[in-house]
Amino acid sequence: MRIAIGGFRHETNTFSPVWTGYEDFRFARGAAVLGGGLGELGTAAGVELLPTFVASARPSGLIRQAAYARIKRELLDALQETLPVDGVYLDLHGAMEIEETGDGESDLVPAVRALVGEDVPISVSLDLHGNVSPILVDNADILTAFRTAPHRDYEETRRRALALLVRTVRDGLEPASVLVKPPLLLAGESAVTEVEPAASLYARLAEIDRVPGVMNASFLIGCAWTDGPYTSTSVIVVAERDGELARRQAVEFAQEIWARRRDFNFGVEIASVDESVRRAMGADERPVFISDSGDNVTAGGAGDIPLFVERLLALGAEDALVAGLADPEAVQQCAVAGEGAEVSLSIGGRLDRVSGAPVAVTGYVEHLCAPPEDHSETPTVAVVRSGGVRIILAVDRRPFTDRATIAATGVDPMQQKIVVVKQGYLFPDFYDHAPRAIMALSPGATDLRLEKLPYRRLPRPIFPLDPALVWEP
Repeated sequence: MRIAIGGFRHETNTFSPVWTGYEDFRFARGAAVLGGGLGELGTAAGVELLPTFVASARPSGLIRQAAYARIKRELLDALQETLPVDGVYLDLHGAMEIEETGDGESDLVPAVRALVGEDVPISVSLDLHGNVSPILVDNADILTAFRTAPHRDYEETRRRALALLVRTVRDGLEPASVLVKPPLLLAGESAVTEVEPAASLYARLAEIDRVPGVMNASFLIGCAWTDGPYTSTSVIVVAERDGELARRQAVEFAQEIWARRRDFNFGVEIASVDESVRRAMGADERPVFISDSGDNVTAGGAGDIPLFVERLLALGAEDALVAGLADPEAVQQCAVAGEGAEVSLSIGGRLDRVSGAPVAVTGYVEHLCAPPEDHSETPTVAVVRSGGVRIILAVDRRPFTDRATIAATGVDPMQQKIVVVKQGYLFPDFYDHAPRAIMALSPGATDLRLEKLPYRRLPRPIFPLDPALVWEP
């Protein structure tokens, strides 16, 4: 059995001012594609795996048309070289939006189908923040999505997608996939899978999987910051052969989700920017993590809105850390000045000029470094201290998602009183070790106050923007 593997992953925030070009993508090729246990799974199953590449970029704004067309062509050419094959596994996200094309997965997967023919099964893995289209489901045989947010099961989902494909080929199955889309708009932060109602709803997936004749069930929250015609929650059930069985299970589960639509919540303290700072300053816990949710780099935010720097300084915070702020010019100024030097900087507000403006900061350069993964001989990160506030400045939109990433800049986050991170929900390492967490409702491309976002392509009516909506699957 020969199975080709490829991928093209991007979570597109259409409200982000940061365009995504070809140079923003990183390519895992060859053996690197088989990490996370895929290679071992193939060996154990006696399958010849034919890896091409998986292209991925950090969440950001629309993908330039030329960049998408180039990567699509490269992927199709790479898959062409593997033919003939018995199956294809595609590692996708589900919320990829292209400058002119629109929904990326709706364009890419039909192209792969046309290449390999109707008789070759295609299995797709997705992020649970994907916005699924009927076109994608019609052109793929098997679809399966993450079941955790914060994400802990990326590799597990990839292995499941491959295992289901191997089983399909080996047992001669004829998968039938059914998609039901409750018209429900959810910010990812309101559907943390360890918090109700998401916790019990996601637990239901394993129950559906055990129904005789069912291969897999998925519940996708969707990406509320991707303004497109398929933006909403999605239920996908894949049966071994029986499309009616898949339909019944999908409809029943979609009804359960809709019945609990008013129960979704952030599962953490919520406050305005100033109130979050005041609470953290007065807290007994140390450190208190504050999510600058409106400028969430991990969901496509610009990462350079300096609002928290301004408010921490204005409110007299001590032992506070902002991790971090994208500003290559400020990093360069710090590098020229050197460690220990006093600097006067104008930081941030260059990428997102709608929600932020540059802030003047006077302080000293506490540390300069280039973390090992940057492979740079010049500083890529500068830590500036102004009063009681440390600011990690980076040359790019860098996500600081765990203690080690911050520690690599010379700062121990657990020794601070306040740690501000440009995230929504805390990533697992912070989530597991934060004595207290506050979600700040801040402005930006990832504003959790969805009613404030300028939707143009979102399907309407949709809950909660249209609270009186009545819906049946």
